[in-house]
Amino acid sequence: MTSVVLVTEELAPAAIEVLTAEHEVRTVNGTDRPALLNALHEAEAVIVRSATRIDAEALRAAPYLRVVARAGVGLDNVDIPAATARGVLVVNAPTSNIISAAEQAVALLLCTARHTAGASAALKAGQWRRSAYTGVEIYGKTVGVVGLGRIGVLVAQRMAAFGATLIAYDPYVQPARAAQLGVRLVTLPELIRESDFISVHLPRTPETVGLIGEKELAEVKPGVRIVNAARGGLVDERALAEALADGRVAGAGLDVFATEPLTESPLFAFDTVTVTPHLGASTVEAQDKAGLAVARSVRLALRGEFVPEAVNVRAGGAVDEEVTPLLPLAEKLGRVFTAVAGGVAAGVTVEVAGELAAHDVTVLRLAVTKGLFASVVAERVTYVNAPQLAADRGVEVELATSEDAGEHSSLITVRGALPDGRRVAVAGAAGKLVEVDGFELDLPADGVLLLFRYRDHPGVVGRIGTTLGRAGVNIGAMRVSRRAAGGDALMTLTIDSSVDPDLLATVAAEIGSSNSAAVDLRTV
Repeated sequence: MTSVVLVTEELAPAAIEVLTAEHEVRTVNGTDRPALLNALHEAEAVIVRSATRIDAEALRAAPYLRVVARAGVGLDNVDIPAATARGVLVVNAPTSNIISAAEQAVALLLCTARHTAGASAALKAGQWRRSAYTGVEIYGKTVGVVGLGRIGVLVAQRMAAFGATLIAYDPYVQPARAAQLGVRLVTLPELIRESDFISVHLPRTPETVGLIGEKELAEVKPGVRIVNAARGGLVDERALAEALADGRVAGAGLDVFATEPLTESPLFAFDTVTVTPHLGASTVEAQDKAGLAVARSVRLALRGEFVPEAVNVRAGGAVDEEVTPLLPLAEKLGRVFTAVAGGVAAGVTVEVAGELAAHDVTVLRLAVTKGLFASVVAERVTYVNAPQLAADRGVEVELATSEDAGEHSSLITVRGALPDGRRVAVAGAAGKLVEVDGFELDLPADGVLLLFRYRDHPGVVGRIGTTLGRAGVNIGAMRVSRRAAGGDALMTLTIDSSVDPDLLATVAAEIGSSNSAAVDLRTV
């Protein structure tokens, strides 16, 4: 059945094309609250920009919702905790506007250096005042970058091309990384004292609000010019106006403000201040990138796949490209574990061994957790709500890594203890199931998997084949593992279709199986 994707604000045509290839796209005016709530009823995905508010009320109106996507960076208009509680993915486009934002910061810096905005306004008013607008060069000056993240790095690279000396304050960046960029790391007080230009590139958090305030502005190098194209409130606007009036600060370029929209401010009275109405992401390219990025994320989410840009998924940060292909296998191992265990474990450990252990594999634990509960709870299990489902049931899922993967380049093993004291283990490598409870296997982790534990005796394979054949069930692959002749044996086979529980019970009874299970791996 085709999923309904609701688009509430303008989206790039290329993004619409990506969505319509697989889904039904509907539109609604996101600012028309009654219309929005009504349209959400059948939506499995909703794409917004900044004007549409997706809060708890909107989420309650969307019983089938699986993903909320913001075609942009900020998520102030999305109730992330409420979405997380519902198991709804929240995604944005964190890298869509980084070039546009960096270029806007550079544009403001150039404007403050050369009085571009003031000179333009004066000339348009009929005043030819060359001497009043004498500026300064960037060449040879010290540019201080506050925040050396993705945008800060882009600004630093562009300022290097102007021949500036680059310093930066960022407590989370290693000096070696900064050195690679040609940037010297300093403390914030050092940056304040040494910089001829200061450009701010930090997120807005309780710790960063007012980071450059009255105290810092009292210590600046005389004649400094300050640019903020990141988030409003990082530079104290009242203190900045006072510093401009005192002459300590020679100019400022501001694209963002503590309160927006803003049409009146003491800062607007200064000829040396260039202001723009939050245009950092306002380029055709950034808007197209944002739309395409979230369209691709929505497509992944509706396929049930992992979405790297999901902000409410505890995946341990950015996922390495070497790790991502193992996510389906990890989830399948979680499903097989629960099927073999016959219920929820008291505790589970996900062991990752071999080449993968050198990477951050936190997301594999998340994928296993998702698989553990896929057949246990009535609600849809997602990467968002899987950790909470485990916590609600008192199941702690731990992660362990090891360099030794035996004969495999990388190996994922799921081990756990059951409430009755039994221990269960399943392992997989290279898309295959390679171990169940100490029995070695070599079976594709695909299709519908049947498992039978029994005492080894002749005729088992024939009986299973005959019984399933009579029921019209086709076998794709089969493997029998045993520790010794006449001892415990495990038969695993994949079939092409779902199996009726009564048929599974019949097969188990015919071969004397003490433990049988069926697990559908086709939906992963």
